[in-house]
Amino acid sequence: MGLSNKVKTALDETRLLNLGAQVLLGFKLRATFQDGFSQLPQSSRLMDCLGQFLMALSVGLLIAPSMQNLIVERGQATNRLVRATSKYAEIALFPFAISLGLSFYIVLEHTYGMWVGTAAGLGFCLLAAIFWYGLGLVTKKGGRRMRRPQSPTPLPKKIDEMLTEARVIIPGAQALFGFQLVVILTRSFSEISPTLRFLHVAALCLVALATILLMTPAALHRIGYDGEDTEDFLKRASRLVVVAPIPLGLGIATDLYVATTQASHSGVLGAAVAISTLISLSALWYGIPLYIRNLQGHN
Repeated sequence: MGLSNKVKTALDETRLLNLGAQVLLGFKLRATFQDGFSQLPQSSRLMDCLGQFLMALSVGLLIAPSMQNLIVERGQATNRLVRATSKYAEIALFPFAISLGLSFYIVLEHTYGMWVGTAAGLGFCLLAAIFWYGLGLVTKKGGRRMRRPQSPTPLPKKIDEMLTEARVIIPGAQALFGFQLVVILTRSFSEISPTLRFLHVAALCLVALATILLMTPAALHRIGYDGEDTEDFLKRASRLVVVAPIPLGLGIATDLYVATTQASHSGVLGAAVAISTLISLSALWYGIPLYIRNLQGHN
């Protein structure tokens, strides 16, 4: 398999993982406003807040390779990007597995008791670890991996990869947007403070903006350029995909503040989770890629 194809395959696999992560994050945010959530013990509500943060971190890790491709490599297929994509996916599955286990514990502990909840939570967390890490380690080929020769990536390949990067992010953003809309129609939402309602609507608008920005490259390519691959289109579309995670990250952090504050009845904890999320996403999506690009510029 050529290097460009390896990069595209890696990004496609990341898209699959990211969709699952963002859908679960949306479910967890919505669960906070369900009628039965207020009946959970305080410990379970705090575990749910932790699970939300872990899922947001997993989403950030899965989007990070696309940002590195745009900011660091500027669409050029490289061995470094293939390695980075694999490493980020490997790390992202760890908080995903923990959050999955916490979700099972919360639901089944409430229904069947602590022992059943604990067994289910640990069991599914372990099961995810076995399938996600165990099978990979068992089947991993030994020895040093062969490095593919790096040659200039053709323009059509660069555009294809850029559109793939948009597809990595957008399905989850659309799913999250749908969950945010449904929350507004719940009875619990009408009972929270006006400030939290306003912040949720603001988060909804931010995620909608991110979705619009991520859909624009495809529309621009078809309507503005008649499907022709040009350097001008690549530059315009790449800027849109690079900018889109800004409102997405702000929307996720804002909604985590709303959900955590509602779950824990603590604005301080909500602010801590939101700020930690925003810092983590900013570092993964912009800080680290810009740092790597700066290092490469001095080499």
